[in-house]
Amino acid sequence: MKRWLASAVLLLLAAAPAWAQVVRQVRAAANAGDFVRGEQLIESYRTSNGVTPEMILALSWLGRAAQAAQAWDKAEQYAAKTRTLALAELKKRPLDADEELPLALGASIEVQAHALAARNARSEALLFLSRELKQWRNTSIRTRIQKNAHLLSLAGQPAPPLEMKEYLGEKPLPVSQWKGKPVILFFWAHWCGECKQQAPVLARLQQEYGARGLVMVGPTQRYGYVAGGVDAPPEQELQYIAEVREKFYGALDMAVPVSEENFKAWGSSTTPTLVVLDRAGMVKLYHPGKMSYEELAAVVAGAVEGRQK
Repeated sequence: MKRWLASAVLLLLAAAPAWAQVVRQVRAAANAGDFVRGEQLIESYRTSNGVTPEMILALSWLGRAAQAAQAWDKAEQYAAKTRTLALAELKKRPLDADEELPLALGASIEVQAHALAARNARSEALLFLSRELKQWRNTSIRTRIQKNAHLLSLAGQPAPPLEMKEYLGEKPLPVSQWKGKPVILFFWAHWCGECKQQAPVLARLQQEYGARGLVMVGPTQRYGYVAGGVDAPPEQELQYIAEVREKFYGALDMAVPVSEENFKAWGSSTTPTLVVLDRAGMVKLYHPGKMSYEELAAVVAGAVEGRQK
């Protein structure tokens, strides 16, 4: 997996100062709700530089900001334009030939799907994501597309399988043997600061509900590097992951499956990703990003006690 996928967009921008200014400026304008200013910045850049992957990425931020504001007409317009420009660029190069186009195209797919869902067209949104997943399955945006499909459909469904061939700690039980127990899945990455911040919340929940059967599983994966972004072969990185696990997650009693496929199948393009299963093995929560104790505890309590809501 390309390393840039594991980094936050802000880090990506900081690493590319030659073009990042337009993306930062457009993102700031969009987040402030000034879409006119964002469009002006993009048009000015386009006049000077033409259509570039960087410009398309900047445009995608207008769509994401419009989605956040629930301005669905704007969101769909920006997403459609981003998609059109990205697909035109992809006639010249593969999707993963650079860093910007996957981020832009992935954002356009995400925004379009959620715009459809917001218009009470959830089935159409899922069909759209299914088609996109098939088209881009062998690229870096597979995981992001899967995440959005899960956001729209996974709650209330049986848990997908987990690959368990490689792991740290005790051997994980297969998903089929979790029935009868509430489960927290904690998808984490060795480089992820918010994952480390999530650990005390998980430790508190495990202390409170462990005696009532709560199981915790912490899937992770390799990214091809260790501390400081230093490239590392698989065995060296696995040793580093084990060290990070011991240092930051030693208080958690959890098996740690190590698999890139798990992240793809569960759509864990965001870390942490938190999933709660009830005693019937059904998904009660699918949440990309960290959660507070109060937010997560309410769901876990329901899973432990067998509440339907």
